[in-house]
Amino acid sequence: MSPLRLLYLALAIWGAVHPMYWFVTHMRAEGTGLSGLISAWHANASTTGLTWDLTIAAIALTVWIVAEVRVRQNWTALAAIPATFCIGLSCGLPLYLFLRTRPVT
Repeated sequence: MSPLRLLYLALAIWGAVHPMYWFVTHMRAEGTGLSGLISAWHANASTTGLTWDLTIAAIALTVWIVAEVRVRQNWTALAAIPATFCIGLSCGLPLYLFLRTRPVT
């Protein structure tokens, strides 16, 4: 595996673990579930702007993934879409790059 692919994989793992640590920390401190976390994303104009920034970037990544999968027939790359929306863009984007750069067999 190339060093670049290893870097993408490491970033995908980091992008899954690190944000989740902070989400779980917040939910434990506030004593709320997912609804409380989503409310915190809209607590003020700054967090709302960041939430929309990430949402739009996630949608753009999804469009890119679907368009490239249709051309390249790399169906495993579709796994990056649920990773993006269930975990986060910080996991989905490097995961997609990792899957996209796999050697052609």
